[in-house]
Amino acid sequence: MHSPMNRFATFAATATFVLATGTACGTTQDGAGGACPDGGVRFGIEPYEDLAKLTPAYRVLADALQRKLDCNVELKIVDDYAGEVLAMRNEQLELAQFGPLGYVFASRKADAEPLASFADAEGRLTTYTGGIWVPKSSGIRDIEDLRGRTLALGEVGSTSGDALPRYALRTAGLAEQDVKIDYAGGHPEALLALTNGKVDAAEINSQQLAAAKAEGTFDESRYRRIWQSEPIPNDPITVRGNLAPEFKERLREALLDLSPSDIAKVGRYLDVDPPGPLVEVDRKTYRPLFRLADTLGLSEDDA
Repeated sequence: MHSPMNRFATFAATATFVLATGTACGTTQDGAGGACPDGGVRFGIEPYEDLAKLTPAYRVLADALQRKLDCNVELKIVDDYAGEVLAMRNEQLELAQFGPLGYVFASRKADAEPLASFADAEGRLTTYTGGIWVPKSSGIRDIEDLRGRTLALGEVGSTSGDALPRYALRTAGLAEQDVKIDYAGGHPEALLALTNGKVDAAEINSQQLAAAKAEGTFDESRYRRIWQSEPIPNDPITVRGNLAPEFKERLREALLDLSPSDIAKVGRYLDVDPPGPLVEVDRKTYRPLFRLADTLGLSEDDA
């Protein structure tokens, strides 16, 4: 079994950008006085879904934000969760959407500040859940039955694809070495490991479940969920903390002013359909994730 924290540290040391779109422009370094930073705004996204699907969806959001700010917004999709934290820490990103646990690391390691997250059509902050699924024909009925079995998880550093399932194992009295954990490389890959019969069980969060069902790639009637997490607040869009306060306020206002149509394509991959405008969030919104990181012994040294 791979050591999750050793892998997370390795990823952080080797992560690089895999996609960049847009051209650099701007006026003033670090957005002094609320003006655009030199080079514009670099907007980082974690690869939580197939890049061929995420890229055009986030281009719509980035283009809308560019119009609101009157600053160039350059979309950057990074290799992995740890790479995005590293990029913000190294001042290679001004803006980034993190998974909830990724935000915890980014807050502690890169001074990321949450600005906004995804709301439903009634303006309520949306949530999602982690889950562990098995074939309906399986004799696995609960977490305890995973002893000695193979479990596909998404990727080290993921909230629903790593930390929460491992926390569920611990709560059930299982040591991590009691289960053969296979990091599949992402949520879609974990689902495929299950449907292709490569593992006994897999994490499938509610966002991935909704997307796979909509695309016809997962027949829910053939599988059974044996565990579900408590609701998790949806991903925050964060700003690098050392930017000028005036520019951070401009970013916040621009994000909150985006229309539902600007957000809709991204929202489908976050199980937010139909979406409302983005809503304001802060550190307190994600307090349970800070507690989860502390309970599992995860610290900024692991990012």
